[in-house]
Formats: sequence, C-alpha cells, structure tokens
Amino acid sequence: MTCVARGIGPELKGSDTPPVDERALKAQIIARLDPLTVDGATMAAWSDERLAAALDPALVPGTVPALTSAAVLVCLVERPRGLSVILTRRSETLRRHTGQVAFPGGRCDPGETPWAAALREAEEEIGLTSARVTLAGLATPYLTVTGYHVTPVVGFAPADVVLKANPDEVADIFETPFAFLMDLANYETREGRAPGGGARRYYAIPWDGRLIWGATAGMLRALQERIYGAPKT
Repeated sequence: MTCVARGIGPELKGSDTPPVDERALKAQIIARLDPLTVDGATMAAWSDERLAAALDPALVPGTVPALTSAAVLVCLVERPRGLSVILTRRSETLRRHTGQVAFPGGRCDPGETPWAAALREAEEEIGLTSARVTLAGLATPYLTVTGYHVTPVVGFAPADVVLKANPDEVADIFETPFAFLMDLANYETREGRAPGGGARRYYAIPWDGRLIWGATAGMLRALQERIYGAPKT
C-alpha cells in the first residue's frame, strides 16, 4: 500500500489575509522549542509543571504510578502555501486507539532518546526517513490517561517528501495546515469518560471531515501556547 500524503485540504478562512513570513515563523518556532540536549531529569520535571496541557483533571502529580516513555514526530512540511502538519489515522487492526488521528510515534526503546524514537517510528509507520527531516527541538511533554509520558519532537520536511503508509499501523496519512491548528478558534472542549470511569475533558479539532482529539489535540494546543504565548484569561 502506497499512500502519498493528501494536500492540505480546504482553503482556510481569511485566505485573503497577507501571507505569513514563513522564514520568520520557522525561526520563531525553533526559538520557542527546547533543545535536543535536555536531560532525563529535566524532561521528567516537565510532567508536573505543564500538566495543564492535558486538560484532564485526573492527571495530577503523583496519580500515575509508572510512566512509559514515548515520543511522537510533529513534522512540519514546508509547502508553498505554508507549513502543514503530517498526521495519520491509526489502523483499525491495532489493539489500542484504533482509527484515531495521531502523530507518527510510539514507545522509546531502553536508552533511546525521544528524537531517535520519533524518527524511528516515523520511518516504520509512514516511510519518512530521518534524512528528510531537519529536527528543530522538543515541545511540551504530555501525560496520557493510559500512563504514557509523550515527548513531541518537532522537525521540518521539504515539500517533495513522499510518504508510504505501513498498513499494519496506519490506515491513512494526511496533512492539516499549521495555521489552522494554531488558531484557538478551531478548538473545542469536549467531555468523555476516563478509563477509570470518571469524567475527563479534552480538546477536539474538527477539520475536513476528520476529528483531531485527545492527546494529539492536547499536544497541538500546548505547542500553540508555547509558540504564541498562553492565551489571556
């Protein structure tokens, strides 16, 4: 199965607004990320300091007895119309999170850095080789209700990148405009049931007939706050 990432979809609202200075935007993104050299202790401390990104009252320091380290690749494709974000729809045959929209990624192997894990998983899932990705830095880690400590690794890829889905893990590959995902007006707050039976709140982003929600939407929201500053209350 060969899957070339779809175009960035419908025109954004306000497409007649002045074009973004893509070079300045790229520099701003890189400047707001953490370097790839952070140590494990610093990464662990992020969990307690930035739990608000999860928007989940069940996730408070000390409530998750053991965390599994994982990483995802937030890959920004440098297209002529602006940056877009590579996302996948998980295969229906997977045991967990079937059919959900997600970044390429997975568990970190013992001793493996988050960026090495993110690149390895991206190549396994969507055929994106590390040679096609320029790593930029680390975004805000995210704790999941299933006990994963996920580090988003941000990188850039050229517009001519060609992707191939691994059908065992990925049902579809698509791209969503970065500008759309960074617009807080496109976020919804929804409520569902946590694995333990309690209520949990989460972000959701409807786009082009799809729903980006849960951990993926939470990491995008945290990235928005990191790049553009926390929204005023």
